[in-house]
Amino acid sequence: MNIMEPLFGFAIDLPPRRARDLLGAVHRQLRSAILDGRLKPGLRLPATRAAAVALGVSRNTVIAAYDLLLSEGYLVARRGSGTFVAENLSPPRRFKARSAAPELDRRLAPFWRALPPLPPARAASFRYDFRIGLSDKASFPFHIWRRLSARALRALSKAPSAYAEPEGRPALRGAIAKHIAFARAVACNAEDIVVTAGAQQAFDLLARILVTPGRTMAAFENPGYPPLRDAFAAAGAAVRPVPVDGEGLVVERLPTEARIVCVTPSHHSPLGPTMSLRRRTALLEFAHARGAAIVEDDYDGEFRFAGRPLDALQTLDRGESVFYVGTFSKSLFPALRLGFVVAPPWARPALIAAKRLTDWHGPVLAQDTLAPFIAEGHLARHLRKMRRVYAERRAILLKALAHHCPGRIVPIPSEAGMHIAARLAGDLRADAVAARAAAAGIGVQSLGAYFNAKPARNGLAFGFGMIQAERIDEGIRRLAEVIR
Repeated sequence: MNIMEPLFGFAIDLPPRRARDLLGAVHRQLRSAILDGRLKPGLRLPATRAAAVALGVSRNTVIAAYDLLLSEGYLVARRGSGTFVAENLSPPRRFKARSAAPELDRRLAPFWRALPPLPPARAASFRYDFRIGLSDKASFPFHIWRRLSARALRALSKAPSAYAEPEGRPALRGAIAKHIAFARAVACNAEDIVVTAGAQQAFDLLARILVTPGRTMAAFENPGYPPLRDAFAAAGAAVRPVPVDGEGLVVERLPTEARIVCVTPSHHSPLGPTMSLRRRTALLEFAHARGAAIVEDDYDGEFRFAGRPLDALQTLDRGESVFYVGTFSKSLFPALRLGFVVAPPWARPALIAAKRLTDWHGPVLAQDTLAPFIAEGHLARHLRKMRRVYAERRAILLKALAHHCPGRIVPIPSEAGMHIAARLAGDLRADAVAARAAAAGIGVQSLGAYFNAKPARNGLAFGFGMIQAERIDEGIRRLAEVIR
């Protein structure tokens, strides 16, 4: 007989009840389930009486099977607690068998076969943390977030069970539209916005709807943000690097065949300059003349420390060419995983459909918490506070670099963002400096990984989102000792 045993979660095949080998069948199949990982180490097995009833065998048969597994070391008995799968067993056999067939990766598309392994998803620990792209979570008003989250949870508990809108909760889209209209002069309504799981999902969705594999050419800043570039390459776009100077993307160097142009005009990633108005105008003219789409990543656009903020490309656009991408990872905290796209009308249905096919919709509780956080002014107050905090850290960092590393580490001028890029002078090599600094407990990043074409600029990036103001000078002094 074949019984699907809910107590075990898998099928156990037993011979007829009067057969002689009932004990052997139960023993062999439980042992096999332990060895191949279906019964995990530490799992508590069902009581013998319950297992016997479910399997349709005598309790003595189950007791005997458990005893055999105990004697072989597959199970352990704990007085008063029950019988458990042993913890110190060898890894499941099925994983060993799979690792012995590396040729199976040929089933993957070429892009994914060539992709290098991702770094471990765990936070590195540095005594002096100058890594970029990370915000100061310690300054976030979690007490307000908890209150708003509890309110949202109470409302959800009273609402009917249902899936939400792929484009995002209406209250959140409305709050985002008002916020970016005020903070970034982006002209849009709630209907123009699609909420995403951070900026990275926005890039992936845009690549899905804009790229025809093998035919579409996409141009990217060089250096530029690698995950943005990779999203379009994975979708089958032909990737073309375009140089960057003190005015941002060099529009004159764009390939005429480019049908997608991805830029970070507010604060270039990673060098830092703001794209000039002259270049912004030229880029929009290029897009209108050639029917190209522009992906505007408003990277670190909330944090400006000097000069007048220039209008977003989306604000200047009159030809419905720009997709404006924003995220709350820097302004709030990365684990929130919420961002958005302001999409032109012609692309909005496709973008919503792509979002629905990807994950149906984003987390409702987080959206329903963020909406009042923005609407009640908490986001604006938090940003004002963090601009002061980051401005102080930025000034201390620039002063420390000038004092401890004069002529060796030369900052690249920038007026916005949460990091400073700098050139290395002389025979210093950025990768070697970053590695030696990490060994000394100093987290700093080389610019080399941001270049799509060689030669890479020899420089470092210093973030000031994670490091407290009082530790910056000491960290740079120790870095100066490392490079000497």
